[in-house]
Amino acid sequence: MRAMSEPTQQPTHRLGEVIALFLKLGLTAFGGPAAHIAMFRDEVVQRRKWVGDQHFLDLLGATNLIPGPNSTEMAIHLGYARAGWAGLIVGGVCFILPAVMIVMALAWAYVRFGALPQATALLYGVKPVIIAIVAQALWGLGRKAVKGPLTAGVGLAVLALYFVGVNEIGLLFAGGLVVMLAQNLKRRRGATGFLSLFASLPAAYRLLPSAFSLLPSSFNPALLFWTFLKIGSVLYGSGYVLLAFLRADFVTRLGWLTDRQLIDAIAIGQVTPGPVFTTATFIGYVLGGPASALLATLGIFLPSFVFVALSHPLIPRLRNSPVAASLLDGVNVASLGLMAAVTWQLGRAALVDPFTIALALTSAFLLFRFNLNSTWLVLGGAAAGIASALWR
Repeated sequence: MRAMSEPTQQPTHRLGEVIALFLKLGLTAFGGPAAHIAMFRDEVVQRRKWVGDQHFLDLLGATNLIPGPNSTEMAIHLGYARAGWAGLIVGGVCFILPAVMIVMALAWAYVRFGALPQATALLYGVKPVIIAIVAQALWGLGRKAVKGPLTAGVGLAVLALYFVGVNEIGLLFAGGLVVMLAQNLKRRRGATGFLSLFASLPAAYRLLPSAFSLLPSSFNPALLFWTFLKIGSVLYGSGYVLLAFLRADFVTRLGWLTDRQLIDAIAIGQVTPGPVFTTATFIGYVLGGPASALLATLGIFLPSFVFVALSHPLIPRLRNSPVAASLLDGVNVASLGLMAAVTWQLGRAALVDPFTIALALTSAFLLFRFNLNSTWLVLGGAAAGIASALWR
């Protein structure tokens, strides 16, 4: 019987199906990764029957074990399942491409008109809504990720250590290691070499910021690419965890962005369909124009294609691995600690007066009480910001 990870040569029409589906989803998939996954299931399991529910769940579990944007990696996995290696590439590219084009158009408008009252007013209303959306994601993920005193303690420790300046990548790996060691060391005596390999990673990644600090602080396209490649290679958890990495690199270390510019970038990424990671496209455009936007996009998404290609054949084994499961538990709860820290920092930049505070609280109420679609809230925040400017 053929394993699910070894597709036979696929007919050309299957590749066309992958292209058509993921271009459509790239144009219509609003609402963040959870909404994207729900849309994927409706299209590929219920409507087109490309895979069954169990296979779909296996793929989803695999995306949580590797760094990168979960919904994009699901598009890559599903493209591979339907049309082989060509499907792997075009599934991901077609899901990413519409968002990249939209974000580049908005970045052009931001660079040209961002200082005008109309654009400033729009973002003035959107920013508080983004804070509420991130807070809801943090709450929802926390209820699943905090599974006991151990994971709760790791999350709180990561939150505290981030505020005293410990590198966020080291914190992610350290969080995963602590939980994995605590849960599996006794039963896995033969895992010493495996654990020591992971133990060396936090120290190695702590060297990255210091290495970058030796380079010029002025804008450098090559450094832009490598910074996003680094982020795309190590970022676990929700797309919102991206905020912590972007702030640490582009605001604190390199000084290329301000907190206000960063939250503008997140707002643009949130209001557009497709992956939240197209925030990288916006940042690249703002810093260096279209070529830098494409470099940033390539840097942050390239690792996802590599990780999916490497992990897809291992899915049956990963699904039942207690070591992989406990590592994921630790990484997820560390990600939540980073999310909480950066939400506090960005909230201070977004909530600047009674109007923005009221808008954030109203958005939070609608999200938590009625689970309102975040896209509508973002559009409502934009309208409120423009109305506030006209009123004044």
